[in-house]
Amino acid sequence: MMAGRNWRRCMSSIRLPLRSRFRPGARSDICALSTDALSSDGKKKLATSKFDAIVVGGGHNGLTAAAYLARAGVKVVVLEKRAVLGGAAVTEEIIPGFKFSRCSYVQSLLRPVIIRDLQLHKHGLKLLPREPSSFTPTVDGKSLLLGADLAFNQSQISKFSKRDASAYRRQARICRYTEQLERFCAVMDPLLDTVPPERRLDGRPWQKRIREQIAQTKLLSGLVRRLAALGRSDTLAFMELLLAPASKVLDRWFESDVLKAALATDAVIGAMASVKSPGTGYVLLHHVMGETSSDKRAWTYVEGGMGAVSAAIAGAAVEAGATLFTNAEVKQFKLKDVTEVKGVSKAVVGVMLADGTEVSADKVLSNATPHVTFQKLLPANVLPDDFLSRVKTIDYKSGTTKINVAVDRLPLFSACKSATTRPGPEHQGTIHIGADCMQELDDAYRDALSGQPSRRPLVELTIPSVVDRTIAPPGKHVINMFVQYTPYQLAQGSWQDQEIREDFANRCFSLVDEYAPGFSSSVLGYDMLTPPDLENIFGLTGGNIFHGEMGLDSLFLLRPFKGWSDYRTPLAGLYLCGSGAHPGGGVMGAPGRNASHVVLQDMKR
Repeated sequence: MMAGRNWRRCMSSIRLPLRSRFRPGARSDICALSTDALSSDGKKKLATSKFDAIVVGGGHNGLTAAAYLARAGVKVVVLEKRAVLGGAAVTEEIIPGFKFSRCSYVQSLLRPVIIRDLQLHKHGLKLLPREPSSFTPTVDGKSLLLGADLAFNQSQISKFSKRDASAYRRQARICRYTEQLERFCAVMDPLLDTVPPERRLDGRPWQKRIREQIAQTKLLSGLVRRLAALGRSDTLAFMELLLAPASKVLDRWFESDVLKAALATDAVIGAMASVKSPGTGYVLLHHVMGETSSDKRAWTYVEGGMGAVSAAIAGAAVEAGATLFTNAEVKQFKLKDVTEVKGVSKAVVGVMLADGTEVSADKVLSNATPHVTFQKLLPANVLPDDFLSRVKTIDYKSGTTKINVAVDRLPLFSACKSATTRPGPEHQGTIHIGADCMQELDDAYRDALSGQPSRRPLVELTIPSVVDRTIAPPGKHVINMFVQYTPYQLAQGSWQDQEIREDFANRCFSLVDEYAPGFSSSVLGYDMLTPPDLENIFGLTGGNIFHGEMGLDSLFLLRPFKGWSDYRTPLAGLYLCGSGAHPGGGVMGAPGRNASHVVLQDMKR
């Protein structure tokens, strides 16, 4: 559970105008599934039970791992420190009547195999389409709407560039740019549901090492075949996408700045990187790899907020026999000496909670970041020096702040010239604010490099209450503002300074006013989460939403780092199952599912 100091810090992030009579922090809502808060009876149950597996952290990846383990007959318990399950995929009613997707806010990356295996729709998961999916207004009164209809997209783009509209012309009923990205996704997609084939020269039987070598050869040969199928031209373009800045990739396709800026936001969202930073092309591809009901690139809202994703997975886990506890903060791992070929080593055989309760298990899966797992939950002297030194090199830089806003009316955008408060197409999807051109995005990043919040930040604004009537009172709305760039540590002052916090929130509201006059006056209250808040409340080291940078040097066989990509760790019985492991961040579930398969293999189930 969140310590008292962190709870007070959490509540200090919520600001309500004087005219509001709402009481901050009145309720927290998990969005449907009730779980056992750790009571005295629960502590007794934990202390006297012998579990097969413990999952540390009730985020969506931890819950996914628990569901798959339980389905295989493993006696598994999930221990979540907060009073609400879900980790970063959580719905919380911070302001009465307004249910916020407090951290993550849209869905697309959740693996289809998990939705099918766990029957998440049966457990209440309801995905709500957004059409159009993107709206980018400019300060000079123009706007760009993009959605699933290619002819509509072409007409919208032609307002800015006839040449760019031709790049979106129909070719086999799909535009050339997105068709190429989908071919690249087809190369990468099978890797997401695959355990990276590590080969270690340790004391394991030679038969097992030969099987691992065969598995690695098979996986890599499949990747080579898919690359060969692309052809020479596409293979070179694919390599460029992986290695080049997103700006270079988009410059090759388009000339219109507003179109490039709208597309480039996917390349930098959640990352402390510029559109001109090498490797951001892959982050763009990572966000395109989402699939909803077999419709690639279709991002959706979730009825009830993102906590409904976690609640559905938790429901599947409970149905399979898993036990879930909230208010159960793990303080450290329990260790014992084991004899190995190279001498005596350590094995993890359970956990100790913050209140001293000990829980035993043969296997422990950590949904926490590698930093928390290896540097906070373990003594410093149990891990090999070279392993620990690599842990310390993981990059957790973050430039992200999330502002959850309750408003009494919809914003009216000047570019739409609408006087009605009824939802229009501009309110349906992601609204890009401060993205008039590529240079603006780079300028915002460079402000943060100098240790100051962006003077003109990039804001991804969504209004899920337009399509989900369950999360706001009638006539009022929930607005998510995903803001970049905000450095974790300020060059002057601190994020704990309320004046600095209010100044930045007002800066963001004033920026929206430029595109939708009067927006600031509609704000009833807000909850602002800066990078230190994301770390303190949700355990996201450095405020990084991906559990570590998503650069090419931190993916697949290199995630979390070379030699340890198969979810195992140097300590017997301890595994990673969170976004710090392959294939990385986003509400995907793949790390949890893949890790559960490794654990089941080691348990010979």
